[in-house]
Amino acid sequence: MKNEKKPAKSNAEMVTISRAEYESQQAQLSELKLQNQWLLEQLGLAKKREFGSSSERIQEELMDQLGLTVNEAEAYAYGTKSATPEQIAVKAHERKRKSGSVTDIVPEGTPTEVIEHRLSDEERLCTSCGAMMEEIGKEVHRSLQMEPAKFWIREDVYYTYACKQCEETTGEANILKTPKEPVLYPGSFASAEAVAHIMTQKFVMYSPLYRLEQEFNREGLKLTRQTMANWMLNTSDTWLRPIYDVLHRDLCQESVLHGDETTLQVLKESGKAATSKSYMWLYRTSSCTEMPIVLYEYQPSRKAAHAEEFLQGFSGWLHADGYQGYHKLPENIRVVGCWAHARRKFDEALQTIPKEDRKGSLAATGECYCTRLFQLEESLAELTPEERYTQRLELEKPVLDALLAWANETLPKTAPKSALGKALHYLLEQWPYLVRYLEDGRLELSNNRAERSIKPFVMGRKNWLFANTPAGAQSSAVIYSLIETAKENELDPYRYLLWVLRSAPVLSQADESWAEKLLPALAPQECYTPQK
Repeated sequence: MKNEKKPAKSNAEMVTISRAEYESQQAQLSELKLQNQWLLEQLGLAKKREFGSSSERIQEELMDQLGLTVNEAEAYAYGTKSATPEQIAVKAHERKRKSGSVTDIVPEGTPTEVIEHRLSDEERLCTSCGAMMEEIGKEVHRSLQMEPAKFWIREDVYYTYACKQCEETTGEANILKTPKEPVLYPGSFASAEAVAHIMTQKFVMYSPLYRLEQEFNREGLKLTRQTMANWMLNTSDTWLRPIYDVLHRDLCQESVLHGDETTLQVLKESGKAATSKSYMWLYRTSSCTEMPIVLYEYQPSRKAAHAEEFLQGFSGWLHADGYQGYHKLPENIRVVGCWAHARRKFDEALQTIPKEDRKGSLAATGECYCTRLFQLEESLAELTPEERYTQRLELEKPVLDALLAWANETLPKTAPKSALGKALHYLLEQWPYLVRYLEDGRLELSNNRAERSIKPFVMGRKNWLFANTPAGAQSSAVIYSLIETAKENELDPYRYLLWVLRSAPVLSQADESWAEKLLPALAPQECYTPQK
């Protein structure tokens, strides 16, 4: 009898569920897919922040799409009319010649030490006939010489004089003392040169005090970090803070400012844990000012009340990022949004997409719109504020209108929690502030000016990590303010601080308004950075 194969039994069973339960499972599945997509985006962004380039320049494969996006924006604004922006001339880029000689890199007036190498009389005797050889030419080799910082003791000796004739006649001598020059701190061996050097090393070169202490110890100088810290705190409070206050007054008289803030850890702050966040706020002038001013202010929190208090007396435009605290300021302060932040959101969304899928994506379209604005703005850089105002309305307003229409159309089709959804939400939420730069030709497209000014503090924070006390944090803010303001005015920070610390003790004895005479704009020529 033949063995007949029996059909295999299937383990799959048909299960009947209600429509409501089916729809619930589908909704749950969609939610899990969105959550998985969000997690993958966050992982991609984390990898980009850790290992990727920080540049946000548009990638080569998206340049074609930028052209299409521009054509779309122009078609939206002009219909079939040819685009005017393509006729704009962008200023040429000049590349400096690479240095080939030491004289190309040193400033004019650098001293030269000449060391001549000659043969002795015996060595100059001709090996053929025995006659004395004569000089017929020379070869010159130039090299750059350096040496570690020097330290020495300066003794100021003030003599006392007496009239011996008066002493013989009256029995009392007429005494005359040589007037003493004012010093930074009576009873201290601190000098203007030493304090200016230490401040420059910490706040310009980002070298923590413990490294300076180690460096000095290797040279045999037993100068402790506690002593250096006390010198800087006392100098900031006594001599630099009055100048800071004058700069603060002048800053609030401007009509266009930039603002930003970053975190700071302060170890010994009353009522707060050592690991809690404090903030360093930054306020600075815009490009339309005659004297650039950069001021830092330490505050224990990020409350909008701190900005309102610092900006008392100010009325005008304030460039800022999307932080809502700035939008709570009084009505006389009109906040201008930052297109660099808006573009960055689209760039982050673009990084979550595989490279082969980026071209033609919605994230790339949003980034291309923002890039087009920056291209147009660069072409208007040399115009007057009045001309720039007119050209912006003619050239950039159509791009903005097209971008707004595209964003409103795209947002409903995008997952709200996705990177693209967040970029679109940020764009539309900040739109009233982002387009405000069109109202005045002095305003800027981004708040990059403030971000560049706060970067030195961030670089320093990576090295010295934290402040010990609130008083130390505010003293650091004052020192940073004078250094960065000096740099913005093309001054050498060390030379400027040295001029201030040498002049302040003398001027303060005769003039109550001495601080106004030590502003960066009034610094002598020797304080400026040497130029080739």
